[in-house]
Amino acid sequence: MKRLVWPLMLAALLAGCAGEKGIVDRGDYKVDTRRQAQAAYPRVKVLVIHYTADDFDASLATLTDRNVSSHYLIPASPPEKGGKPVIWQLVPERDLAWHAGISYWRGATRINDTSVGIELENRGWQNVAGQKRFAPFSAPQIDVLAKLARDIIQRYQIKPANVVAHSDVAPQRKDDPGPLFPWRALAAQGIGAWPEPDRVAFYLAGRSAYAPVEEGSLLTLLERYGYEVKPEMTDVQRKRVISAFQMHFRPTRYDGIADAETEAIAQALLEKYGQG
Repeated sequence: MKRLVWPLMLAALLAGCAGEKGIVDRGDYKVDTRRQAQAAYPRVKVLVIHYTADDFDASLATLTDRNVSSHYLIPASPPEKGGKPVIWQLVPERDLAWHAGISYWRGATRINDTSVGIELENRGWQNVAGQKRFAPFSAPQIDVLAKLARDIIQRYQIKPANVVAHSDVAPQRKDDPGPLFPWRALAAQGIGAWPEPDRVAFYLAGRSAYAPVEEGSLLTLLERYGYEVKPEMTDVQRKRVISAFQMHFRPTRYDGIADAETEAIAQALLEKYGQG
């Protein structure tokens, strides 16, 4: 009889422990987490890339002040510690940062609420003989950005079409990160969207790349992909939407003019990633 006591006690102890699985003790109370709702979604759905248009010290001061913030800041020349590049995290990813401002993407407004923002130290653009001249990004900066972006995308399962430029979500106000940002190279690493060249050629259908197309039809495609397009927009505003798209996907020419290649790129993107 005595031989059965210890096995029975052990079984009871194990059963008690199993019963506590999923019960979280928070000091003054306990929380049962064993039943999880199906209608639950992560806050983060979008990754927004910016440039700071200033040097590092000024950028850090601005992003830690009261008026604007971003989750991450990456220096143009990241310092190393223990043989690894150092970047700055200014806001926890779980918290909302004020980096996108008034914004829109794929049917959603208030992109701050659903995004992580990464700021890159970069001078932005200067007016040279009446034209915008953008500053390039350094290879070490882009290399560490790629590592960070991959981690964020994996953590939140961010879709390629939701890795965007600030100018994509706010084309009327912003140009960053500009036409020198290496979207195509990053897409080759699994970061963001890029059209298949053969499908662009298919939709171009032998037309000259810069052959004019109907602006309204192109804007309909861009709206379907994710950009904000309103019926009451002015000519300048419509041009800025097209230019933002071109800076991202056809940076060799981003004049905001509706042409055949821009139209073909939009069609290829919609085919690959669907509409927003």
